[in-house]
Amino acid sequence: MMSSEQPMTRKQRRAARKQAKAMAGNHGRMPASLSDALTGDGSLPLDDVAKEYWLKDLQNPLRIIILPTLRILLTITLHITYYIKRLMPIQFKAHGFLQWQICFFMKYFVRPEANVLILRHFQAESNLLNFVIDNSGKDDVEPVLIYPKMIRDLMVQTFVHHDQGVLMTMRDLEEPDRTNWPIEAGELSWKNWNPVRVDYGIHKKKFTQFLDFETAHELFKTSFCFWLTAKEYEAAINSFQFDHSVGLLIDEIVGATHFADIAYNRFPMILVGPTGLSYRFLMHGFFVEHVHAHLEKMRASLGLEN
Repeated sequence: MMSSEQPMTRKQRRAARKQAKAMAGNHGRMPASLSDALTGDGSLPLDDVAKEYWLKDLQNPLRIIILPTLRILLTITLHITYYIKRLMPIQFKAHGFLQWQICFFMKYFVRPEANVLILRHFQAESNLLNFVIDNSGKDDVEPVLIYPKMIRDLMVQTFVHHDQGVLMTMRDLEEPDRTNWPIEAGELSWKNWNPVRVDYGIHKKKFTQFLDFETAHELFKTSFCFWLTAKEYEAAINSFQFDHSVGLLIDEIVGATHFADIAYNRFPMILVGPTGLSYRFLMHGFFVEHVHAHLEKMRASLGLEN
């Protein structure tokens, strides 16, 4: 009787031998790469698109040598710029030019996956702040309206506006009405929550778009400091510290005990400088994505659109 199975190609045979060898050296189990483990770990909820794009961004070969080198050199330039700006008696700023630089940089040099993550972050953080506002029991707090869907939207809804969204919200909330907290899931208000929508595709990639998220941040962090006044920059980098406050507020609103624990940036009363900025920046982004994913799961359980 003739076998219906197709014979393996040379490539398939080589792959099978490689797999068998790997399993033989690992007690009969296929070894897992770091990427495999990160893909499989669902203990901290993360939007599927955000997770896929971040893991893809991590594969950029620039991260091996270029990123660590740039991080050392540009951290030095950032600290020099930071201290010179603080000592200058006359302060200057150029928000429009700064934002044009950022948009140009994103459009022509940053990988599309990283650009999507940046646009997602603006929208996701606005949702977290609006969730707190909507359930604060206060009617006089303006919602955050920073929802850029394309790179060019960042010329109007800028990084400075994004940071100010946090600061103004915390200022205006002051003393929320906690008498109804925690609020039952069905009674939560989502009035100013907007499903995350990014109108920017990853398929039309320019050959110059080779920078991953972290490398792009390293290259631009000194410019961000240079084109803001010292007080503006101090406010911007300390806005991350309110992650702890936002987490505590959401915990109280929904009756949970874990949102504040996710926050790496904590205790906003302690002002910080640019030391460790890159890591704090990343941890701020992941705090927002993780908490946003938690709340999206809650919305899904209520039959609301995400």
